[in-house]
Amino acid sequence: MRKSIAIVTAIALIPAAAATATDRAADKKDPNRVICEKQPVVGSRLATKKVCMTAAEWQAKRLEDRQAIEKGQVQRSGVLGN
Repeated sequence: MRKSIAIVTAIALIPAAAATATDRAADKKDPNRVICEKQPVVGSRLATKKVCMTAAEWQAKRLEDRQAIEKGQVQRSGVLGN
């Protein structure tokens, strides 16, 4: 009797586990989900600060950082139209 109850319970939990895996995959694609990162504090070896932004804001920040680096590299090398 106990074995059959355990089997029925295990079978009942399978769809719930599959649903949570699907929910997690959908959550990772949501641009409005909040992501927090610990970033080091300049001038300190141990201190960190927690920065939280949405996934879309993190992506925009990465793009801005990349553009600033490329702009600095182009200006430094003098390739800008010469």
